[in-house]
Amino acid sequence: MILVYILIALAVVVIGFAVVVAMKPSEFRIVRTGTISAPPSAVFAEVNDFHKWQAWSPWEKLDPALKRTYEGPSAGTGAIYSWAGNKKVGEGRMTIMESRPSDLIRINLEFLKPFKATNTTEFTFKPEGNQTVVTWDMSGRNNFIGKAFCMFMNMDKLVGGDFEKGLANLKASVESANK
Repeated sequence: MILVYILIALAVVVIGFAVVVAMKPSEFRIVRTGTISAPPSAVFAEVNDFHKWQAWSPWEKLDPALKRTYEGPSAGTGAIYSWAGNKKVGEGRMTIMESRPSDLIRINLEFLKPFKATNTTEFTFKPEGNQTVVTWDMSGRNNFIGKAFCMFMNMDKLVGGDFEKGLANLKASVESANK
């Protein structure tokens, strides 16, 4: 009899958890902004060319044996960057879908491992005096597993922290090249 009550209680907890997860919003957005002492064209050039990401991307140094491949044009719309690495960086592919000089770069970001997901990443570049305000934005939809994961991990802080590191690295890279 006690076993029946335990099983009923367990079922109630599992169903309750599933309902709570299902009611969480599917859409997410992570945004960080930084200011760089350089014109928008200089900052734009560093982001618009995937070959230059090794200098500033927060994920590039997590796997010294990271395998990178590039396809399409060297920069701008149609440029593709694929990577395969250790469990810290996983495997995926980025494709520049839209590139408006010194204004906007829109990237289709596909994660293949350790989990599959497709998100949109945007970089915007706004002149402010002799500086550029760069905004790094990632948005997408979480499936049920993603929503459950987000109940235990704060993705805004986790990924947002990486964006902050990346923007700081981008700032250092662009400002040292502009001197």
